[in-house]
Amino acid sequence: MELKLARTELNAKPKSIAFERLIEALKQNDSAIFYFDKSNSHKDLMEAIKEFENEGLTVYFKEIRYGLDQEDYLYQIHAL
Repeated sequence: MELKLARTELNAKPKSIAFERLIEALKQNDSAIFYFDKSNSHKDLMEAIKEFENEGLTVYFKEIRYGLDQEDYLYQIHAL
């Protein structure tokens, strides 16, 4: 599964990352916070959460708004 990481600049294109790389990052640390772009489908993010939980992790999921426009948001997944 490929997910798009949050943009670091408004006009930049989001970078993709394989789900397996996220799992590897969690194996190195006990927890991690990942920020994902709004262009990810909600279905893909829910599938990623299920996969994290299948790995025995506790997952917190949030939609973060950073501006007044309805399109100014990103997703946060905190995995422990």
